[in-house]
Amino acid sequence: MANLKGLVKDTAIYGLSSIVGRFLNYLLVPLYTHYMPKASGDYGVNTNMYAYTALFFAILTFGMETTLFRYANDERETPDTVFSTGFAMVGSLSALFLLLVFGFITPISNYLGYAAHPEYLLMMAAVVALDALQALPFCFLRFQHRPIRFMSLKMLFIFLNIALNLIYFVLLGKTSVFYVFFINLICTSFITFFFIPDLIKIHWKFDGNLLRRMLSYSWPILLLSVMGILNQVADKILFPKVYPDEAQANVELGVYGSCVKIAMIMAMITQAFRFAYEPIVFSKAKDADKNEYYALGMKYFIIFTLLAFLGVMGYLPILKYMIGSDYWEGLKVIPIVMAAEIMMGIYFNLSFWYKLIDKTIYGALFSLAGCLVLLAINIWGIPHYSYMACAWGGVAGYGTAMLLSYFVGQRINPIPYPIGSIALYVIIAAVFYGVMALVPKEWPMWIYLAISTPLCLTFAGIIYWKELRKKPTN
Repeated sequence: MANLKGLVKDTAIYGLSSIVGRFLNYLLVPLYTHYMPKASGDYGVNTNMYAYTALFFAILTFGMETTLFRYANDERETPDTVFSTGFAMVGSLSALFLLLVFGFITPISNYLGYAAHPEYLLMMAAVVALDALQALPFCFLRFQHRPIRFMSLKMLFIFLNIALNLIYFVLLGKTSVFYVFFINLICTSFITFFFIPDLIKIHWKFDGNLLRRMLSYSWPILLLSVMGILNQVADKILFPKVYPDEAQANVELGVYGSCVKIAMIMAMITQAFRFAYEPIVFSKAKDADKNEYYALGMKYFIIFTLLAFLGVMGYLPILKYMIGSDYWEGLKVIPIVMAAEIMMGIYFNLSFWYKLIDKTIYGALFSLAGCLVLLAINIWGIPHYSYMACAWGGVAGYGTAMLLSYFVGQRINPIPYPIGSIALYVIIAAVFYGVMALVPKEWPMWIYLAISTPLCLTFAGIIYWKELRKKPTN
């Protein structure tokens, strides 16, 4: 119970930095969609470029975040040595990545379709390298259970980023995506300096034997991470290459990318849960009641993400104003993308069975299967159905990985998930959403809200009554 209380506390703090940070970043979406009109395609360039950075971030960190928790919690290892060995690995990869990008910038920019703007690639390569260097220090803060320090640095980046965007776009009237990348580079570089005090306190020691063991553990996680990221961004990378109208591709991608921002509340919840849950899972691995704890964690994750789903769909007539009206045609992807994000979160929760028994290769295989399904649907569907294929591809890809992990995991390392109870919440949420979806679009907003609000409150009340209400004692 103490661990569960710690999970709730840390999730709240990590969630504050994640949710508030994402919310403040959302304020930039109407800014960008106002100053970068749909027809310019600049927001599509923004979406495409950040998809590449997410992929290369996963490659450069090389699975060392999860690996750090695995070995830093090993009583035979010294946490500082684990950190410094992993940091040396990530730092070397980041340096090599920058040398390759800067050395071959012309052919790379030509291939990616940015021959006229190689500076976009140079700036974002520097950003992703710095982000990779910051990943392990942020991870070590989580290991040390220092969520306040973690949150402070995350929020500092957010506020600085917002302030500079307002200066450049509103006060100076800039309208190019160039300034989005330039500001990101400034902010990421600035935050890097704040880790100097933490790094000075580390007792630095590189252990080659430890690195070999860490790499044997991390390379399947690398594959898992790459496949997982591809499940999230492959559609945004593929879209300009597959869409038949090259001139219109960035316009369509901009519509999809802007509407996906509204659906990303699921990613925020999953990220906050992961930041708090992952360290506790590894520290609890030796406890007799660990499986019951994991099952309860899964249940609470699902029911609260379902509540978030209903909240977003219930107030979509208001939330849609977060993006420019030019982009509203893509709002139909939001429930589909949110469903995919819930599946991704469930898959993350299911992943611990193979991480705890050092069989991370299973995760790579499951993610690979999901990624292949996603790629197939996108390659076939984008030319015919535009970004709707991207949304349904995500559901199919995450759903495949989720089901494989569940059924294989229950055979190898069974965990008593309360399937019946979880299924009941899923059915109730589906019925409530179905009622919302039946409301004619031409009806006034207040009628829709008068229907959706009681439904959301009822679902929250069911959660309270069944899960949170203090049971009477005999």
